[in-house]
Amino acid sequence: MTTNPLYDPYCILMKVYGEKAYLKQAIADTYIEEAYRARTVKVVYGVLENDEYFSYCISRYAAKSPKQSVRVLLKVSLYFLLNLQKKRYAVTDFAVELCKKLGKSGAAGFVNAFLRRFDAASVNASLPGGRAGLLITTGYPEFAYKKLEKEYGARAAAIASAKSGGVSVRFLPPYETEEAYLRRAEEKNVRVAAAPFAHSYVFESFIRDGGYDNGEYTFQSVGSQAICACVKPCGKLLDACAAPGGKSVLLSEKCGEITSFELHEHRAELIRAYARRARRENIAVFCKDSRIYDAAYEKAFDAVLCDVPCSGFGTVSENPDIRILKNEGVFASVAEDQRAILDTCSCYVKEGGSLYYSTCSPFACENDEVVAEFLAAHPDFRAETIDSPLPHEKKKYGLQFLPDTASGAGFYVCAMLCVNGGKAREGEQK
Repeated sequence: MTTNPLYDPYCILMKVYGEKAYLKQAIADTYIEEAYRARTVKVVYGVLENDEYFSYCISRYAAKSPKQSVRVLLKVSLYFLLNLQKKRYAVTDFAVELCKKLGKSGAAGFVNAFLRRFDAASVNASLPGGRAGLLITTGYPEFAYKKLEKEYGARAAAIASAKSGGVSVRFLPPYETEEAYLRRAEEKNVRVAAAPFAHSYVFESFIRDGGYDNGEYTFQSVGSQAICACVKPCGKLLDACAAPGGKSVLLSEKCGEITSFELHEHRAELIRAYARRARRENIAVFCKDSRIYDAAYEKAFDAVLCDVPCSGFGTVSENPDIRILKNEGVFASVAEDQRAILDTCSCYVKEGGSLYYSTCSPFACENDEVVAEFLAAHPDFRAETIDSPLPHEKKKYGLQFLPDTASGAGFYVCAMLCVNGGKAREGEQK
């Protein structure tokens, strides 16, 4: 028997809204009817992308503010109605049926009345102008948008409104099936744009198949690839915050040995699985806290990449749950870790080696300001000049990639050269 099409999206989204689970983890932890997996994933991403707009719709047409479970059901229903353009009577029937299945028969009449009365044209006509309207239609949190305005002025609207450029696919060595996938896309009239990096493309749509499990290709954002492209080939590299493993795998193609640190064992296993799938044998993965100094790694690497925890606002087009899970306190909550990881891992860089700092944030407080503070405290490092074929802004120390010009990706990367053998931890000097 076919499951009510609203059921699987509802179950996933209740974990995001109710339990504050990250979307990708909620999808992984929820049983999904396999025949409709692609549709379910599209719906949950779409609901979160339109969260603020759907909330506005509910506020305009609901006689009272519904409880969270009913609110989530209405948002799923609105996506089917407005974005998938399903028949109103069918969506209403499914929503009412699901109310009863979930033991919420008392809400069935409310849901039925809402969906039968709802009129999108009336809602859209009532949308406010200016910033208020933009925040509703983009779902960008006001606190984050104010930071965008402060740093980027009138460009803030374009950054907040930027959509993902498509599905970013990077083909893996020995690249034997790359041309076949491109031909197949052409035959199906699927638009494909070559990214400014080797063997990398942005597909209008791309359905994962057996080639993924066989290690023929992987999914990696253009911004992530841009960071790796800024890393010079070297002998031994430490990827200090490596999960899920995309950067470690890509860097293993131009560096002799990769050591990957990850705090959590289940995420460390993601890196190992990624490396096995990509058939990379020069990656060693360790479950370690990169904030805590380990004398065994003192001056052990030619290069260290610190892709630190951050607010993630550069990737909202790919991770729409960020819009509802992050609040203004996120900057303070990650600041200590950012500085601790950079400070500790700088001790692991050989003289003449490079230290790379990166985030998926558009904000200076997580990027150039962190680097400025680090350099002031570490005279044994100096910023290096780097460039990228991907459109970017050159900041004082690093490169800032922004979603409206970089295929929906917002990332930052800075390179620093160790000019004096690195700074050992106090009390650890030899």
